[in-house]
Amino acid sequence: MSSSPHFKPSVSKLVLAHDYLIQMGGAERVVASMLRRQPNLPLYTSAVREDSLLPEFQGADLRVSWMQRLPRITTCFKRYFPLYPQAFRSFGVIEAEAAWVSASAFAKCMRFSPSTASVLYCHSPTRFLWECDTYLRSEIRSKLRRGVVRTMVPALRGLDRSATSKFDVVVANSQAVKRRIRNNYQVEAKVIHPPVDLQRFTARQQSVGDYHLVLSRLVGYKAIDRAVAAFSAMGKRLVIIGEGPDGPRLRAMAGPTVEFLGKVTDEEVNHWVASCRALVFPGEEDFGIAPVEVQAAGRPVIAFGKGGALETVVEGETGCFFHDPAPEALAEAVRRCESIEWQPARIIQNAQRFSEEEFHRQTLRLIAEVTADKAARRAERVGVSTSSMRRTAVGSYSSPHDLA
Repeated sequence: MSSSPHFKPSVSKLVLAHDYLIQMGGAERVVASMLRRQPNLPLYTSAVREDSLLPEFQGADLRVSWMQRLPRITTCFKRYFPLYPQAFRSFGVIEAEAAWVSASAFAKCMRFSPSTASVLYCHSPTRFLWECDTYLRSEIRSKLRRGVVRTMVPALRGLDRSATSKFDVVVANSQAVKRRIRNNYQVEAKVIHPPVDLQRFTARQQSVGDYHLVLSRLVGYKAIDRAVAAFSAMGKRLVIIGEGPDGPRLRAMAGPTVEFLGKVTDEEVNHWVASCRALVFPGEEDFGIAPVEVQAAGRPVIAFGKGGALETVVEGETGCFFHDPAPEALAEAVRRCESIEWQPARIIQNAQRFSEEEFHRQTLRLIAEVTADKAARRAERVGVSTSSMRRTAVGSYSSPHDLA
């Protein structure tokens, strides 16, 4: 792992970047999938929590900024938010044929040479800037601190919008995010759904248990409190796997039928997924990888009817929606779900649309096209045949093993 404010990398065919590797959620699994296909790609990031890294990041070529040396960076990383743009700029101008940047915050502030074909994979417009009131209420308890953050928002919005506009292509992970990118950045994005490890949880021939399941980080915007309130009121068993800053509040409001297991291994999660009545997905998510993973194991999903879930769950075939955020609406969806005789084969079939193979096919093709177009424009300026340049660039990214 390299850490230097003046790090000068050699020219690469493709480089990666991501906001930070501190909490391992859905966005980090997307980056891990890129490295699983080609472990030698350099990955630029602001800071790393080494004891929680996914296997793909362990031993990877991580280029880490000076923020790694800040006090309590792995536990208080959100408090340092004004520093992230400068941290990514401190890498200097990166020389590469192509760059793929994964961001929901400030990794998009990376700088690349004019000849670099740059692709931004946007998990979401930066939440605390563009959903300011909702995000700050759930993340910052102090009114004084919320007020201080709000004074910085206008300038950071301008920086965020400017950084986004500099990419050759912006990709959204869902139609819902595409709409928000258009509204916030005035950029028309393409859509490539994130890769889902369809083998993470396996379908098993075993009886269905007496519980519903939540798999989520416990943070305010995930709206886990809707599920806690609904199941506490119904007196039905709900098992919650995950940890986060909203945990104490959720435990305080939970009834005796709601269980919190915290962080568990994938093997343990697999056990809980295999026998659950359904996954409960109570918040509006940009995409939502957990619902697809659970469907790949043949189990249905009860989801709030907004955001990415509308693209991954089929009403009455692979799950049920509730459209009112009130706990009573979720309770009604639970009862409706329990009345349906689910067909695991159909549920598994739906999940296949979001395979890693499909993600990489679309992503590699897009990188190739952007690289070819960039090379052709350079060639036009010097009088070289553009058709031959496009053929060469597209061919060079025909396989993930050609990206190193």
